[in-house]
Order: sequence, then C-alpha cells, then structure tokens
Amino acid sequence: MATQAKRRRVAGLAGSEDPAPVASFLSWCRRVGLELSPKVAVSRQGTVAGYGMVARESVQPGELLFAVPRAALLSQHTCSISGLLERERGALQSPSGWVPLLLALLHELQAPASPWSPYFALWPELGRLEHPMFWPEEERRRLLQGTGVPEAVEKDLASIRSEYYSIVLPFMEAHPDLFSPRVRSLELYRQLVALVMAYSFQEPLEEEEDDEKEPNSPLMVPAADVLNHLANHNANLEYSPNCLRMVATQPIPKGHEIFNTYGQMANWQLIHMYGFTEPYPDNTDDTADIQMVTVREAALQGTKVEAERLLLYERWDFLCKLEMVGEEGAFVIGREEVLTEEELAMTLKVLCMAAEEFREFKDQDGWGDDKREEDSLTITNIPKLKASWRQLLRDSVLLTLQTYATDLKTEQDLLSSKEVYATLSWREQQALQVRYGQKMILHQLLELTN
Repeated sequence: MATQAKRRRVAGLAGSEDPAPVASFLSWCRRVGLELSPKVAVSRQGTVAGYGMVARESVQPGELLFAVPRAALLSQHTCSISGLLERERGALQSPSGWVPLLLALLHELQAPASPWSPYFALWPELGRLEHPMFWPEEERRRLLQGTGVPEAVEKDLASIRSEYYSIVLPFMEAHPDLFSPRVRSLELYRQLVALVMAYSFQEPLEEEEDDEKEPNSPLMVPAADVLNHLANHNANLEYSPNCLRMVATQPIPKGHEIFNTYGQMANWQLIHMYGFTEPYPDNTDDTADIQMVTVREAALQGTKVEAERLLLYERWDFLCKLEMVGEEGAFVIGREEVLTEEELAMTLKVLCMAAEEFREFKDQDGWGDDKREEDSLTITNIPKLKASWRQLLRDSVLLTLQTYATDLKTEQDLLSSKEVYATLSWREQQALQVRYGQKMILHQLLELTN
C-alpha cells in the first residue's frame, strides 16, 4: 500500500515547481549560519511527500545532520516587530498562546524585504493544506464520525474565530503601517494556525520548571520543518543554548529519507494537527479513545431501579472528586497498553464494587486502597480481570463502536483490495486509516474481555 500519507509540500506560496526555491533556501541558510551536513540534501526526490531531507551518504547514529542558530529561528522574539509584540504582550494573551507568533508571521509574510522570504518559499501552499478544518463540514463528519476529529475541529474553529476577531484583527487595525489589508483575513489566519500546528516546534521546559512555568511559545525552525514524520523515526531535534541540532538516532543508508518525530501521535491526532496519517500497521503509537461518559452510560445500562441509578451517579461524582473522570475526558487505549491505566482501573473498580464496599471506600476518600496485581490494566492482563470489570469494559467498547458510521468488516474490505483502495480520494484514504486503526484496538479489547 502506498505510504504517501504524509505532508504534501508545495514549493513556494505561489505553488512554483521551479527548483530555485531550494537553491535560494540553501543560500539563505549559509548567510544565517544554518549549517547542513554535506551528507544530507533537501529534495523532492526519494521522499514520501513533497520536500523532505534525504541522506546523500550513509549516516551513523549520533551524527549531526544540521544545526540551526537561535538567531535563524522565526519567533515573536526574532521577527522585525519583536519590540512591539513584547510591549503589547499583555493585550495579546490568549488560551492558545500562539497570537504573538501568528502576528509575526502575518507581518513578515507581507513585508517586501522580509529576511525570511527564502524560508517561506519552501512552505506548503497555504490554500492546499489538508487539515480536516479545511474540509467541508459534511465530508468531515461523514468520513471521521466516531474518531473524535470532528469535535476537535469544531473547537479549533470556534477558538480561531474568537481569537481573530477579539485580539488579532483589532491589533492589525491599530497598526495599519505594519499589516497591509491583504493579510487582514480570517481565512489567512486560519491557514497560518494550521501551518503553526503542523510545522512549528515547542521547546520543552527544563525539568525543574515543569510545574511553575507556562509552556514555551511555538517557534518556526527552518530546515527542521522540512523533515517528514514517522513513528519509527531516525532523527531527533536537540535543544542547546546557542542552537538547535538535528541528530541521527539510527543508521540511515544512502538515499533513504530522514524522518523526525512530532511526538507519540495517534493517527487521529496526526490528521487533526498535520493533515496526514500513517498507514496501518505502521503507526505503533496509534490509540483508540473510550469516552469516560460512555463507561458511565454502559454502567447505567446494568441498573434496574431508580435506587441503583442514584447510587451509580453517586459513584460517578466520587470519581469526579478523585479527578479520575470528567464529562469531556477519555480513556486512551494503545495497541499494547492502556495509557490511562490508573483512571480506567479506578473507574472500573468503583463502578463495579459492592454497595457496602463503596460506602467504606468513600468514607476513606479512596485511601487504603491496595492495588493488586490482578487489577493491573496492562493489555495482556485484561482477560484476568474480575468478570464484572471485563463486562463493563466490553459494554463500553460496544457502545463506542456504535458511534462509527461503518463496521470493521467494511473497512477491511476497502483495505484488502488495492484496486478498491486506489479509487478512494486522498481524504477518504486518510480517514479510513484513522477509523481502521481505532477499530482494530477496540476489537482487540472485545476479544480480551470475552
């Protein structure tokens, strides 16, 4: 099966196929001190999609592929309006934390002499981004129903609109000399949000800062954002005081593509944030969600009288108090582990325990609870769980499977025939990979709880 389910790049904002953008970009790299190893090349040849980076010679683990000096990063601190953005920092605060960078991009994109122009020439064409936020709503719902993507996109679109009209547009109108009318557009802002979502990097906090400090603002990292993603990647970005370094983590044979990782991303997250998926079974980080309220719904199905229902809601409220569940949360199941093991184990325990045991447990505020090995929620241990736990988990999986518009066999029939798969549109193929990966995980749970 073709593995072209990666970011499709388009040379230059005008979609030019001319090779000059790469030459201009490499010339710019030399001017700003961005050093590429002679062993690597920015290329369209030998890549999964559009531009990528390819090994000209074999590369060993630990070898430096390129180093990006901090002055070459594009951020709110390095752009030509950094002083203004810093002075107005208070007025530019938003839940996303992205507004200053987005304003920097809006300004630099239309500045006639922006020093970043050769870098922008390697960006994808903004009008051709494949994030589901740009799909027609009907298509998005039809293809991705049950996956969690349509709901995530709706939240994004509402946030983007609110942020644009309440913060970004008033700021641009207050500085008409810095923002020409052609960049004062909600559609362009939405495209740049998607671009930052897919191409920016966020420097991790130091370990001792983790709890006290807000996350670092996103950065655009030239050269690093040329690399495509694989779960089984062969390079990794390292942060140091003076530069950011892309280092090989595996042997890379001559002619092979160099892949970074965007983190441990399930396919629904990849399509939502980056506009592509990894074809089954390549994405070892894939997951399926069971909504927390679905487990409550499954438990309610087993109640017969009002008193039982009231007791179940009391148990649920107690789990909320323990911060194990929430109305919008989800239990996350991977191929080999339950990523929310503690939360799911506690939920199954509390919802399934005898009434008297619950009273005692509640009186102790959930303390004095000795976790037993047979209650462990590793995938391999699920068949050994108590029958009541297995039944509740099974009922929750069955309810989750009902949220999809199609069943597993329909997806398998599409995937098993190369001829049929090839007739699907690119979006249909990507959505199929998301649905199929999730359903395979859920059906594995069905087998384990049988």
